[in-house]
Amino acid sequence: MKTRITRRDFLGSTLLASGAVLLRPNTPAEILAAKDEFTGYGGIGEYSRSNGNTLEVLRAGHSIRDGAYDPLPNNTIDTGETYDCVIVGGGISGLAAALFFQRQSGSAAKCLILENHPIFGGEAKQNEFHVDGKRLIAHQGSAIYQLQYPHSFLANFYDSIGLRTPKLTYQKWSGPQPEMPLSRTPYEAAGLEHGQYGFWFGAKFGQKPGLWMIDPLGKNLAGVPISEKARAEWLRWLKGMPLPGDKFEHSKVEEDATSRYLDSITLEQHYMERFGLSRETIRTFLSPVEGGGSGLGPDALSAYSDYAYEMLHPLADEKDGTDQMFPGGNTTIARLMVKSLLPAAIGGADGVEGVTRNAVNMPALDVPGSPTRIRLSSTVLSVQHDGEPGKARSLTIAYLRDGKVYRLKARSAVMAGGSWTTKHIVTDLSESRRQAYSQFYRSPCMMANVAVRNWRFLYKMGMSGCRWFEGTGNYMDVRKLSLTGIEDPAIGPDSPVVLTLKILYSYPGQSTEEQGHRGRAEMMSTPFAEYERRIREQFTAMFAGSGFDAQRDIAGIILNRWGHAYLSPQPGFFFGMNGQPAPRQVLRSAPFGRIAFANTDLAGAMDHRYSILEAQRAVGQLLDQVLEA
Repeated sequence: MKTRITRRDFLGSTLLASGAVLLRPNTPAEILAAKDEFTGYGGIGEYSRSNGNTLEVLRAGHSIRDGAYDPLPNNTIDTGETYDCVIVGGGISGLAAALFFQRQSGSAAKCLILENHPIFGGEAKQNEFHVDGKRLIAHQGSAIYQLQYPHSFLANFYDSIGLRTPKLTYQKWSGPQPEMPLSRTPYEAAGLEHGQYGFWFGAKFGQKPGLWMIDPLGKNLAGVPISEKARAEWLRWLKGMPLPGDKFEHSKVEEDATSRYLDSITLEQHYMERFGLSRETIRTFLSPVEGGGSGLGPDALSAYSDYAYEMLHPLADEKDGTDQMFPGGNTTIARLMVKSLLPAAIGGADGVEGVTRNAVNMPALDVPGSPTRIRLSSTVLSVQHDGEPGKARSLTIAYLRDGKVYRLKARSAVMAGGSWTTKHIVTDLSESRRQAYSQFYRSPCMMANVAVRNWRFLYKMGMSGCRWFEGTGNYMDVRKLSLTGIEDPAIGPDSPVVLTLKILYSYPGQSTEEQGHRGRAEMMSTPFAEYERRIREQFTAMFAGSGFDAQRDIAGIILNRWGHAYLSPQPGFFFGMNGQPAPRQVLRSAPFGRIAFANTDLAGAMDHRYSILEAQRAVGQLLDQVLEA
């Protein structure tokens, strides 16, 4: 893709004629994605070759799973390098681990990050569009960060990487039209409590064409095409009204009686007990949005998964709450960490504005002699002790890059990627740890970023966000962006925006593991062009009545597919069950020989703060128990 492509002629796969959607066999999407029907359009800028798990990344990962490099080929190239610590994975956890190692191990220590994508960040990456002269930014995955108490460890960490003003300033309303409340994140649903939010009911509810209910809370769901029983239950949930006599108290600390009980039941059972909801109501209206922070619906998750985030105790702002978001999500935090590790890697001044407005100097990431190096497009194939794990003095690490296999030596390693790769990569992993990893179930997610030339079609309907219960995705929100790295200080109905659809794959009634496998199969087997067609049809069905025209109004679509996006913790994951230890604790308690384990998997909650804290623990274990020995 050329750097400033506008996709003005990117027409899409639908035409409106007499109210019907007509499909055309050779859409511009298919032409643009002809070289790679899976990955599709990647946008512009530094992340255009790294939208989620691209086909290239996917194939490399599956080669590990399928044992294609076991044993390593005879022509494996020995780099001759030896590092004090090699970190597998260049996402938030891996970058944080490198920072902790760099700061605590002394100036002579050498560290290498091996990252399988073309750019660092893991799921903390962004998409960029250029629409009608405007640069638009949206997140690929990791999105939100929270305000922290000013003297907390996390607040000090943020400050140390240049995030010194954690409470952000956001776009103001522009134009003569009456102002509409806008969310700061795609998950806030700011319009719901202001009567400027909508629910859409389609064919699943016998509505052809679909039925919109604007201001569902204010109207108490009157007129929705569901039973009175379901309406009463759902309304109770929407208004946050537990059953009379409810005595539920939130957990104060991990492993207290409340948290242990929650971890013994599903989130679905918890909602049934506390709110008096039927299983049908939960699975029809709440799944997979409630529980979506763990990738599946409430039927498949430990009830404690809904509360694990509270153990981080963020600082709530009395007016605006705690959630903050950069235009590209936690991409900014990843870039701040890289700038702290390698000042020459991103030009400009330290701090948020510097890393958001300046390009990455790719050659500066992997410079011989540098205390820390980041090697991109390098898929780690194996990590193995040179001898018995308890006695070995080094590790051999092999990786694939540009079709060639390389190996190097390390005194220690941090496995900062996800559980789904670690259990394959650490070839001499102990049986107890292998068994623990077999209880880590991951679920897929696809972030579909849809750039529209304006959102007047929503404004005309009197809403800034909406939910639906069939088809592709579940909800979306117009959001006002923080004023970091963007040009427009204001937003109105005629502003081009990116609408993000978080697409989860939930199959209520199946096991946690089965739902993950089935969702991955569905997501990975569907071509880009087919998903694009579905999104355009979904938007047409919902918004054509207010003047929306997919051919005219959609400027571009980027799909970010994450095959193992979320750890989906089943009951017993957090604190163990039936006398057995929690699987996460088996891996957190001590290093395995010269290898320590990080990543948010081990916390059980998909939150970048846990990525940082798990990295701190893992590096501390290596420095105290391995490298000092």
